[in-house]
Amino acid sequence: MIARLRGTSAGRAGGGLVVDVGGVGYLVLPTRRAARLARAGGEVTLETYLHVREDAMQLFGFADADERELFEHLLSVSGVGPKVALAIVSGSTPDELRRAIALEDTARFQAIPGIGKKTAQRVVLELKEKLAAGVEVPPASDDGAPHVVARSALVELGYSVVEADQALAEVDPDLSPEERVRLVLKRAA
Repeated sequence: MIARLRGTSAGRAGGGLVVDVGGVGYLVLPTRRAARLARAGGEVTLETYLHVREDAMQLFGFADADERELFEHLLSVSGVGPKVALAIVSGSTPDELRRAIALEDTARFQAIPGIGKKTAQRVVLELKEKLAAGVEVPPASDDGAPHVVARSALVELGYSVVEADQALAEVDPDLSPEERVRLVLKRAA
């Protein structure tokens, strides 16, 4: 298995990134963070995962070992293949995804193209025990977790799930959901 590549970013081809390592160009399908690391002509180090199928071998690239580990966990979920797992890992940081799993936040996963309600529920159900250990989860209120309530309000106002999560990350999590939404809207104005 190819676990890591260090070389020169030689450009893009076939929907991926070409990394020149000692004169050999490896086609790597990167996460968004990994693609940002690779500037054309610059030195790049990527953690990788080699996926072997009957008809093809694909090399997936990650910015760090944490992304790769989460990708491997996602592959163990029934109905999640490498392209869907890559989309999930590309959409958010590993910490954000672990938190979403701990909160049983299926909406976070449903917002990713290619993931329906059942697949999102399977991701949460199958990975909760493996990945949610050590993740701080706010106590649930009658309406659900305050973060989820605030995010739902922002989504209703036109934010994407990811945009809402990013905006809420910048305000005090100890405030009420209503106050958090008000502060996010005030900052956006």
